[in-house]
Amino acid sequence: MNKENPKRRKSKDNPYTIQKNGDTYTISFADGQGKQQHFEIDKSLYDAFDSFELDDISILNEFDRHTEHSELTEETLNKRAWDKPASIEESVCAKITNDELHNAIAKLPEVQKRRLILYYFTELTFEQIADAESCSFQAVAKSIKAAENNIKTFLK
Repeated sequence: MNKENPKRRKSKDNPYTIQKNGDTYTISFADGQGKQQHFEIDKSLYDAFDSFELDDISILNEFDRHTEHSELTEETLNKRAWDKPASIEESVCAKITNDELHNAIAKLPEVQKRRLILYYFTELTFEQIADAESCSFQAVAKSIKAAENNIKTFLK
């Protein structure tokens, strides 16, 4: 059997699926009780549904390309007016700094790296890290302080 199903995205409001199987055309959809229904249709009806789907895709693409998808409120408009986008130079400097920081973290001993990541990126407290690693609060605090000092040294 040669099943030819149009592979395309559909609008969330499109309840049906069309299929072509050789010279047989079918349409499937869920009825009011949620039961899946399948009907054989002729080629002209299949072509009409296919055309409707293509029109839907065109509308979805137009919406994606030309419609702003954020909520515009007075607050967001004011924020846009005051928060200027970063210049290319600022973006490049931030990227370089971020890369240097990640390289410095990668150079840390495993225990310091793990605890630093848990503290700063996972936002666990010293107590939570100590409980998870079955060690003292002071050991975690000293380890993270040592990691911070090592990073400062690496970045100099």
